[in-house]
Amino acid sequence: MENTNTDSLKEELIAVNPEFRELAREHGKYEARLSELSALAYPNDDEQLEEITLKKKKLAVKDQMYSIMMHHQHGTEAQH
Repeated sequence: MENTNTDSLKEELIAVNPEFRELAREHGKYEARLSELSALAYPNDDEQLEEITLKKKKLAVKDQMYSIMMHHQHGTEAQH
């Protein structure tokens, strides 16, 4: 998938699919917290563990979003 097509598909799904919209919100929340954690010069053990956990959660959400995008894209192609 091309980046421009991917971006427009994401925007479309955010507008019409509540599940995708919630996943996108979660993904953004994880991204924001990961940015905060990566800015720490000396993260403590809890912060390091949180970073690892958030990366895994963010990846899982991204996988779910991708699955919805592929399902939507193939469903749209089948209608044409």
